[in-house]
Amino acid sequence: MNVLKRPLITEKYAAMNEVGKYAFEVDKKANKVEIKKAVEKMYGVTVANVATMRSLGKVKTKYTKSGAVSGRTSLIKKAIITVKEGEVIDFYSGI
Repeated sequence: MNVLKRPLITEKYAAMNEVGKYAFEVDKKANKVEIKKAVEKMYGVTVANVATMRSLGKVKTKYTKSGAVSGRTSLIKKAIITVKEGEVIDFYSGI
């Protein structure tokens, strides 16, 4: 099971990066211990804290010739990782 799916890079999370907090989209079934181990292994940092949240999918409606089609986007699980003071995760090093 691949625990980390992708880092979340938005203005809100970029501001949190300045204080040592990073956001990731993670597998729905992953727990905090698995997330901590995956981040430490992938980025080589020491994780101080892991906070998780589940975001319900939004309801979307598309209007077509045959009528309105409603659906829901998929549920995602987010993790906010706090790294030990003085350590940094660089998402842009491989670009």
